[in-house]
Amino acid sequence: MARKKDADRSVREKPAYQPGTEAEGPTRAVVIVPVLTRQPRGDEDTNRPRLMRSAEARHDEAVGLAQAIDLDPIHTAVVTVNDPRPATLLGSGKVAEFAEIVKEGRAELVIVDHPLTPVQQRNLEKELNAKVLDRTGLILEIFGERARTKEGTLQVDLAHLNYQKGRLVRSWTHLERQRGGAGFLGGPGETQIESDRRVLQDKINKLKHELETVRRTRDLHRAKRKKVPFPVVAIVGYTNAGKSTLFNRLTGAEVLAEDMLFATLDPTLRRVRLPHGTPVILSDTVGFISDLPTHLIAAFRATLEEVVEADLVIHLRDISDPDTAAQAEDVERILADLSVDAGDSKRVIEVWNKIDRLDEGNRARLLADGIDGNKAPPIAISAATGEGIDVLKAIMETRVSGELETLTVTLKPDQLGFVDWLYRNGDVVTRTDNDDGGITVSLKATRSAHEEIETRLHRKNNG
Repeated sequence: MARKKDADRSVREKPAYQPGTEAEGPTRAVVIVPVLTRQPRGDEDTNRPRLMRSAEARHDEAVGLAQAIDLDPIHTAVVTVNDPRPATLLGSGKVAEFAEIVKEGRAELVIVDHPLTPVQQRNLEKELNAKVLDRTGLILEIFGERARTKEGTLQVDLAHLNYQKGRLVRSWTHLERQRGGAGFLGGPGETQIESDRRVLQDKINKLKHELETVRRTRDLHRAKRKKVPFPVVAIVGYTNAGKSTLFNRLTGAEVLAEDMLFATLDPTLRRVRLPHGTPVILSDTVGFISDLPTHLIAAFRATLEEVVEADLVIHLRDISDPDTAAQAEDVERILADLSVDAGDSKRVIEVWNKIDRLDEGNRARLLADGIDGNKAPPIAISAATGEGIDVLKAIMETRVSGELETLTVTLKPDQLGFVDWLYRNGDVVTRTDNDDGGITVSLKATRSAHEEIETRLHRKNNG
């Protein structure tokens, strides 16, 4: 944690641009984090007070978002905004100050970690003489760079077009009309902005049609899985909570897992066998983030349906992050938008990751604070070191297959080839060798393993 803070401090204190020192490299950017003093007091749906992030945490996240697409933040600042200006959000003094910083540092891009209206974005670009991206635009840029599959690319393109649709005023300020009709005497026709909006809407409709095809394909795959059937376990959490690291730990896969925001965008599914042989499909999903644009959630609906349809949801939290409670609230809000109740302890498991980054005192205190009589206690793990993974696997298996049941199985001599399967899929308590050469085994196994045993023995007896 200390190393991370030192790195962030070096970003803040990076010296201003010196003439003659320019070189080919990442795009130079200025990152501005507006902190509005008048914030919404609670969630409109639940009336629950919203947890407010610290200015430092917001700053660190904004810098992380910028660095996620290889931008070079030459200057970063947290700005308190008492009276948001309709034209520029920031006051004229601050705008002039940042214009000078942009000029001296020859920054090509300004990141404003707050939603901007099209008018605010256009005015800031004029005043700062640089391209301006708000939080939504930056997230879209990251998603565009991370998308690898056709589905991911379609979803990002759709979100981009919906975002651009309301911002055409930035490009077309003259709004001249195209000549309508034939010859020289046509009517006024449509404005250029109307023409562009029509073209955009055509593209949006085309992408929605292609995504609908993807959704139907996913529904077919999901229907096939239900026929098997394999329970689906989806891992969700705030971006950079360690979802891909946990996915790799549980599956032995090699999904990209890096210490960066939105390292994973396209969903990945793998079949996994839990300790007592229960097969499940594990799904690694895109990370959530605060103020995730509504149209972005809508565009990724096809992907997030894996969460909606999941039999079990693992809500993974980075417990070492100072803002973990606010992050959890953001994840729960998005889950609620997907009609998933984060408080349903039968379906949702809360898992606290990166427990290895805490000292013993903080670990004990956090775990004690996390005990709530109304829901199951959180599971503490470290996806990086493997601590607590066996406990998590056992709880996952209990949730999808029920508690272990004790049963006694008698195998005839010609069924002894089945012994190895029993040891791999159950906890053998006693084993007795019988006079006829067979054996009697007492073991604890899941309900699904119990059914599998009965099916295999019945097939063997009638084979």
